[in-house]
Amino acid sequence: MQPLKIYNTLSREKEIFEAINAPHVGLYVCGPTVYNYAHLGNIRTFTSFDILHRYLKKIGYKVRYVRNITDVGHLVGDGDEGEDKIGKMAKLEKLEPMEIVQRYTNDFHEVLQKFNLLPPSIEPTATGHIVEQIETTKTLLDKGMAYESNGSIYFDIEAYNKQGGDYGKLSGRILDDLLTETRDLDGVGEKRSPLDFALWKKASPEHIMRWPSPWGDGFPGWHLECTCMSHKYLGDTFDIHGGGMDLKFPHHECEIAQAKAAHGRAPVRYWMHTNMLTVNGQKMSKSLGNSFLPNELITGNHPLLEQPYSPMTVRFFMLQSQYRSTLDFSNDALKAAQKGYKRMANGLRIIKSMTFPSETIEATDETVLAEMHADIQGCYDGMNDDLNTAVTIASLFSLLKKINQLYTGQLSFEQIGQAGFDALKTNYISFMEDVLGLLEEFPENQDQLIKGMLQLYQDFKANRQYDKVDEIRASFKSMGLLIKDMKTRIDWGYEE
Repeated sequence: MQPLKIYNTLSREKEIFEAINAPHVGLYVCGPTVYNYAHLGNIRTFTSFDILHRYLKKIGYKVRYVRNITDVGHLVGDGDEGEDKIGKMAKLEKLEPMEIVQRYTNDFHEVLQKFNLLPPSIEPTATGHIVEQIETTKTLLDKGMAYESNGSIYFDIEAYNKQGGDYGKLSGRILDDLLTETRDLDGVGEKRSPLDFALWKKASPEHIMRWPSPWGDGFPGWHLECTCMSHKYLGDTFDIHGGGMDLKFPHHECEIAQAKAAHGRAPVRYWMHTNMLTVNGQKMSKSLGNSFLPNELITGNHPLLEQPYSPMTVRFFMLQSQYRSTLDFSNDALKAAQKGYKRMANGLRIIKSMTFPSETIEATDETVLAEMHADIQGCYDGMNDDLNTAVTIASLFSLLKKINQLYTGQLSFEQIGQAGFDALKTNYISFMEDVLGLLEEFPENQDQLIKGMLQLYQDFKANRQYDKVDEIRASFKSMGLLIKDMKTRIDWGYEE
């Protein structure tokens, strides 16, 4: 089997994945800033790294997956000036900042659960690691990589580069060009250079979220939070750091600089970034009126949507594109994904119910068996080629043809033999559920189903078809329900 290759943003090429301390893998993904509802860009990014997490486990790695919650320090505009996004929302809604944090953290978790994302191993919060951020700031000051200015501490890009740093390498930005682009910011008098970024900011009197520090009351810089949390839980250098491509600069660039300056080595071996979303070919954005929330997709409650789309339909839709490619939402594409998902879910239902009908026998059709094993290998090949889920799904559709042929009798069990059947069943279920995270979705209209069953029960009883009556009673019992024969009507209840 070919090895797993992933595209490393730092080297700009696909590299064979080699864990630093196999079979253990350290994975860090920048989590949400919890000041508003999770958006689809979030879901695309976290789904992509959910797939990575799942596949690493599938091929035998023990993964420590750390995904943080940013609950302070992320300022409006993503820079070093302005209000904290959470503090601003707290003022608007007249709530405590931690009420805002809790509300939108709960929403984030609920949405990810709907889309069947596995939880991370650790989910640290920025406010829970203020001590580590103050200590790292002290370290950078002691090493001459930072300076104090009016109660705020800034990272010194020039000092860092003079000591062998390479600020701009990850994003491919040239330092002189960056300086030219940011000349207008020279008026921000606290900084020695417009590229320098805050490690710790002095809190203005109106700033709600603040902590005591050696430099006075303040709050941590957004970039420092991830450096400190990833270092605490994954060490000086860990395997993979992920996030959306919008975080490459300046967030991830600053993370590298801080970590190298503080700990003397590159913090991450492989950097991975997901691409952006578009709607009907246009970039998704609130200002264009073409962005929608995950729950709006599920309910269909949005002017651009012609119908609701289930969570597994949306997940399947996202996985039809490789994570580094642009993903374009449209009703036609979502409807096609709905059909594709339902076909594959039907295959999942069928193969789970199938058992090999006779004793162990050898396959009688080596050609069909070879085709099937090539498709199974294709599932692995797609994933090993930088998580190309589109290729894996294409191979699963080929396996689905074999499942349907077995189901309709066009292909006999003897042709593929018991070992072949076991391989088909195990791999189809494993790649669908364990790797791609695609589950069967059952109808939500339970009341209508129960009502229909009760009507059948009543009809069978009236016609004295007691064998059918018993079957329906047994079916209800298997679901923890019971049928109540009452004087005036037939009803149901939960079995106590």
